[in-house]
Amino acid sequence: MAKLKITLVRGINKAKEKQVATVKALGLKKIGSSVEHEDNPQIRGMINKVSHLVSVEEI
Repeated sequence: MAKLKITLVRGINKAKEKQVATVKALGLKKIGSSVEHEDNPQIRGMINKVSHLVSVEEI
């Protein structure tokens, strides 16, 4: 299975509470922080909800 590298590129100050919770559930804390997750439907759904705050690349 492919892995995804997810990087927080925008701040979460003015984001909605659910979006902030999603970003934290992905494991992102500060702008520029990155995490790696397996590519599955649950992670893809989370990425779609905060796509304006993160960048994604396949590894």
